Amino acid sequence: QVQLMESGGGLVQPGGSLRLSCAASADILESYAVGWFRQVTGKEREAISCIGAPDGSVDYADSVKGRFTTSVDNTNNTVFLQMSSLSPDDTAIYYCAVPCDGEHDYRGQGTQVTVSS
Repeated sequence: QVQLMESGGGLVQPGGSLRLSCAASADILESYAVGWFRQVTGKEREAISCIGAPDGSVDYADSVKGRFTTSVDNTNNTVFLQMSSLSPDDTAIYYCAVPCDGEHDYRGQGTQVTVSS
């Protein structure tokens, strides 16, 4: 069964760091580029990054470029989102989904990230 499951969210102080994980089934990583997204209630979702295969190339939104890093562990079928220099504006539900553009074929349930002092 195809699954995406995020973990690693929580409360972090401004300026802090957090790493999110997205456990994916093997067929997803073989078939799709994987995207990280975030959503705040009442706002449009925002695409954060998209990591493709097989070269692992990554595109980032301007809002996170230089602060967030996406990587993939193909051995464990996990995509990571390393976030640093976090600000309250980064507070959102973060989730992974495929494909990176348009309607999601599959997505995880999301993990809450709250940046607050």
